[in-house]
Amino acid sequence: MSFCKFPFTADKRMKNRALIVSVENFYSGADLSKRNGVKRDTRRLHKILTKLGFSVDIRMDIDANEIYEAFKAESKKTVKDCFVGVISSHGEEGVVFGADGRAVKLAEIYSYFGGPSMADKSKLFLIQACRGHELDGGAKGEADSSFSEEEDGMSELFSIPIDTAVMYATSPGYAAFMHPLGSVLIQTLCDLLENEGGPELEITRLLTRLNYQVAYNFESRGKVLGGKKQMPCFVTRFTREVFPFMDSQTAAAEDLSLTFAATQLIDEPRRTRKSSIS
Repeated sequence: MSFCKFPFTADKRMKNRALIVSVENFYSGADLSKRNGVKRDTRRLHKILTKLGFSVDIRMDIDANEIYEAFKAESKKTVKDCFVGVISSHGEEGVVFGADGRAVKLAEIYSYFGGPSMADKSKLFLIQACRGHELDGGAKGEADSSFSEEEDGMSELFSIPIDTAVMYATSPGYAAFMHPLGSVLIQTLCDLLENEGGPELEITRLLTRLNYQVAYNFESRGKVLGGKKQMPCFVTRFTREVFPFMDSQTAAAEDLSLTFAATQLIDEPRRTRKSSIS
């Protein structure tokens, strides 16, 4: 059986696009801590996705309504073959938080992309956020893995359009780790996309390899969080094999401009700190 890597847009000038929404700083009344490491993730993702031929839009520290509007606007456009959406913030099961501390329902974000503008296009979402407060002790851990919010969880799954995959930093009910040097999920994904052969992987193979690398190679440090693990998971509604990062690379040199200047993402000195909860 042969598989086609489709669809291909006739307009060769059209590019694949990515929207990265990163929240590092929250409003003073939001009672949510600063997320050190967000700029490193954002800067590296931008560099790699641009190299792979994506037109990348970065939105930093925007509130809940602005997050909704940013993704709604993207969903009304079209792309050459693929759209990548990244959200990095504090979160709970089914939601992430805007800079104002208000919840953004992921189900609503996904549902925008079921319209005609994105029909037959590949969509990939990366969610770097907690989905609860449990800490994963790994295979020998004793953390409670029960999860009772079944109705909300199923509603979120049903909102994912066809030809879409969603990669979560952690499993339902569990916390995700954030580090000043970047999150384990995004930094590991970037490693895979920079390795020879990484961009050529079919999407489910790429995400499965990402699961493995995080689950088996990451372990938090420190007196409080030391020894804890993180297990990402993904949901896919693809009906075909998809290679979102393979065929875009030839367009990379055409346009390296940012809609939000990458130079505004200030370089941070390399240092070692204890992991914190995203």
